[in-house]
Amino acid sequence: MNVDRVVSAVTPGSGLAFAAVVATRSVAEMRCRHDSSPTATAAMGRLLAASALFGISLAPKEWVTLRIAGDGALGTFGADCRLLDDGTLGVRAYAAHPLAELPPNALGKADVAGIVGRGTLHVTKSYAIGQPYNGVVPLMTGEVAEDVAFYLANSEQIPSVVALGVLMGREGVRAAGGVMAQVLPDADLDAVDRLEARARALAPVARSIAEGADAWGLLAMLAGEEPLRSKHELSLRFACPCSRERVERALVGLGEETLAEMAASGESTEAFCDFCRERYIIEPNAIARLVGER
Repeated sequence: MNVDRVVSAVTPGSGLAFAAVVATRSVAEMRCRHDSSPTATAAMGRLLAASALFGISLAPKEWVTLRIAGDGALGTFGADCRLLDDGTLGVRAYAAHPLAELPPNALGKADVAGIVGRGTLHVTKSYAIGQPYNGVVPLMTGEVAEDVAFYLANSEQIPSVVALGVLMGREGVRAAGGVMAQVLPDADLDAVDRLEARARALAPVARSIAEGADAWGLLAMLAGEEPLRSKHELSLRFACPCSRERVERALVGLGEETLAEMAASGESTEAFCDFCRERYIIEPNAIARLVGER
């Protein structure tokens, strides 16, 4: 299985911007950590891939979070992406009910729309300096890709084409990724028409990845013969910033009196990360040490 990558490029003469991601390894690790069902994996994996498409333009100490609050069996689920210290993009995802499952839909495919249900898509962009940007739109289909495109068109005023996919096999995730095209201001109308034609004929993204397409190959499928400039590429991996030290810092915020009571109880405190499923056990003696460090 090749290393996950996310790439981007623009076509200056046409006014189009493209991004593509292969996230097979990242989605496979997500599925393993959450033990998610096939349909839950498809929904969560699509959102994880979308976060990477947003994340290709991140600067250090910035991150983007996508969250879907749906009334389907999966419940609220989300994914985020941040630029790591080693220059790679780190992605992760969670779901309220990752074990939820539904039968295939009428087309014999994973019923992502059914397991997501109706609700809203929330996008938060956090910057190194300044206040975060928050956008929210109603879900159009629950299939994730169409909902992300609707968000871009309505919340950021960027008409976009978005395709996302996760292909499951008997042994788990076979392929996962996505591709996106954005129509920039003053784009050439003929180029937009050509883009729309290519989007209608676009093969399923996950199937293309399973057949050997890399991120640049996916991008080329949507860009066609448009000349590409400003090419950018980053490696991608599942990564979670949670740690025992972060948990201890959060406990310190409870105050000295509360910490002293927790230490005196003689019971350990447990913390659980929704994203990576790690559990942290903070023993009474460690809590007492925190009291002394305040």
